[in-house]
Amino acid sequence: MPYDKVITEHEIPLAVRDSGGDGEAVLLLHGLGGTLEAWAGLDLGGRRTVAVDLRGHGHSGDGPWSWEAVLDDLEAVVRALGLGAPAVVGHSLGGMIAVQWALRHPRTPAVVNLDGLRSAENHPDNYPGMDPAARDEALARLKAMFDGQAALMGAPLPAEARPMFPPRALVERDGQVYARPAAELLEAVRYTPEFRDSIPLLHKLSCPTLVVVATQDPPGLAGGELMAAFRRGVQRDLAGLPPAVRVVEMEAGHTMLTEQPEAVGDLVRRFLDEAR
Repeated sequence: MPYDKVITEHEIPLAVRDSGGDGEAVLLLHGLGGTLEAWAGLDLGGRRTVAVDLRGHGHSGDGPWSWEAVLDDLEAVVRALGLGAPAVVGHSLGGMIAVQWALRHPRTPAVVNLDGLRSAENHPDNYPGMDPAARDEALARLKAMFDGQAALMGAPLPAEARPMFPPRALVERDGQVYARPAAELLEAVRYTPEFRDSIPLLHKLSCPTLVVVATQDPPGLAGGELMAAFRRGVQRDLAGLPPAVRVVEMEAGHTMLTEQPEAVGDLVRRFLDEAR
């Protein structure tokens, strides 16, 4: 049976959910604003899965955001649980982290990146085929929406807003309920080059890697033209990847883990089997 554990032999406490067993180890990394419970519906067969609350998320501790610090967090999890050389599966932000883990550990047995390619809020050149004036107007609206979300994360949540967040992402301070991660962490992640665009990093990988690309608009960002142009830019820039990197499109949105958990599980399982 899976069990929860907090690893304390590190600069911040790190919360994990470990399925146990002696199968091949797989680290599971959620997206920005998520928690380890994002993986509750994923079945990877007899593998030992370890889902992690990233720093500043869920029940893990707070700490300044940097990609190297997050990779160090994962190193601490691997050491504490004796995972050896795990495969790494990540969704969205977690997929970006999985790619960077593989760059730090080129002999990683397998990496799966579930739609963790680039932020929807991106450089104008990454929306090919769209009228520049319409593109810039749509990007301004998108920025305003993300600014509003960040402001919400920095303030106490009214009762009616709390169901928008996983219960594990809520924390009580001074009699008020807040969502994690904090606004400061969101802003720190949002403007890093790697979050804005991780596709260049895929071109540096040598270990077996599966990239799963969503083909439908993300929830809350349905707007047709901008997201269609965004997907064209992603397809353009995924051309010419190394032989070790395989790209598969999925008829789902960015929330593919909740939309189609069985299909995602089947896809990941098959890939991990082939990468043995």
